[in-house]
Amino acid sequence: MFFRRPGKRLLGFLMGLAAGIMIMLSFLELMAEALHIADLPFVASGFMVGALVLFSFDFVLPHMHFAVSEKGLVDAKLFRSGLLIAIGISLHNLPEGVAVASGYSFAPNVGLLIAVAMAVHNVPEGIAICLPICSSGGSRWKAFRLALVSGLMEPLGALIAAAFLSNFPIFVPFGLAFAAGVMVFITLDELIPVAHEQGHEHFTSFGFIIGCFVTFLLLHLIA
Repeated sequence: MFFRRPGKRLLGFLMGLAAGIMIMLSFLELMAEALHIADLPFVASGFMVGALVLFSFDFVLPHMHFAVSEKGLVDAKLFRSGLLIAIGISLHNLPEGVAVASGYSFAPNVGLLIAVAMAVHNVPEGIAICLPICSSGGSRWKAFRLALVSGLMEPLGALIAAAFLSNFPIFVPFGLAFAAGVMVFITLDELIPVAHEQGHEHFTSFGFIIGCFVTFLLLHLIA
């Protein structure tokens, strides 16, 4: 089966791992470098804009849904739900791509770390798209294509942000702070709550600690 949901313990650990990486990168690298380049009001505004963009998308079209049971449900509305979730995730993926590009503009290695954390974060998002589609009777390939198109919005956002920042480098510190705001919001609003829904909070906490340690280690190695 193409879209088998990971075990709850593994999913909780992975979400905690991504959360640890995102939080550490947000404050140790992105915000610290932004404050080194620009003044506090400019950086703080970038952080707030990044968080508020994600909050606005969540308010208009929430996208984290795990109501479908592991056995699956037969419901005529499930297919439409999968489409709506895919649209919501696509909207969220654009600013996430901006976060990756902003980190890369500061240091390619930092951008790579952000991309890895985002990739782990995208695991439950892909599941959230595919389960309703497959449970409604849609084909696995149709669900795969829908999840793929939604995921491609992230590199599209990265390309747009990279082109903008290369032409207007004055906005690089704003972009770094924007990326930090996006990542902190994702951690608090999505990763930790979704991980706790799995019922293995200790695995999430352990994953978070490992994510922090891995970030310390990688930042030391690439320094």
